[in-house]
Amino acid sequence: MSTSDQLQRFIFERSDIRGEILTLEKSYQDVLANGSYPEAIQQLIGQFLAAAGLLSATLKFEGVITLQARGTGPLSLIMSDCTRHHNLRAIAKFDPKLSYENNTPLTELIGKGTLTLTIDPSQGERYQGVVPLESASLAECLEDYFARSEQLMTRIWLSAEIQSDSPKAAGLLLQALPHQLESTPEENLRLWEHTTQLADTITAEEQLSLNHEEQLFRLFHQDELRLFEPSPVQFFCSCSEERFSKTLVSMGQKEVLDILKENGLILIKCEFCHQQYRFDQKKISKLFGENPPTLH
Repeated sequence: MSTSDQLQRFIFERSDIRGEILTLEKSYQDVLANGSYPEAIQQLIGQFLAAAGLLSATLKFEGVITLQARGTGPLSLIMSDCTRHHNLRAIAKFDPKLSYENNTPLTELIGKGTLTLTIDPSQGERYQGVVPLESASLAECLEDYFARSEQLMTRIWLSAEIQSDSPKAAGLLLQALPHQLESTPEENLRLWEHTTQLADTITAEEQLSLNHEEQLFRLFHQDELRLFEPSPVQFFCSCSEERFSKTLVSMGQKEVLDILKENGLILIKCEFCHQQYRFDQKKISKLFGENPPTLH
């Protein structure tokens, strides 16, 4: 049975380890359809989408988790975000004059930069963690983040394939839980090392071609796993006229009116989904009150 565009959580019954597994297909293709990216960056976008999808399982409240890498290299920015309801989107900004080789290390594309993970709840304070980009792959950078910022033993495996009729991305995450079972810390560490060594045998081909149960059986058939019901994952952009209206208001009335006077119309295009929003004088008037200055 296909598990494309699904996120599934699981736990090991006999050890303090949790996991998540995810496969993206249509959701990934929908993101790629909204941009014109070189293959190397398409592949990295797939990994960022898979990572954001995996991390969204940690959200226990309404909100968004955002993963962003920014640096001085030819790929100046790449980001993905995912809501608690597993709505995904992503974008990348790069130098179009350069050529990009597939499987180029992340650090080479980004250059000197940082990886930022932001949790933005719909209510409450935003949390943000930042680590330097020092590892060649996104998975390794995220493992560094959890080791430094969260102090949680975490391993991540990410894959993306774009050289086919149906591009796919996939991810697997394992994380050590606080000590709960009746075992010693030494035994817990041994089980963690054993489990991650098994997971290290997964190949990109297996991640992208096998359904979740087949992958987990190949890796952990000697362990007792409890799989939870899968959750659907989809591309969805949260842009809206209301959001862009707030952006214009934050710019200030004078600046917005100057732009409107110069162009006759303010046209804003969402970078994630290419939806266009038009603001004429009537709409701008409503934003700043009933009697704003009249344009001449």
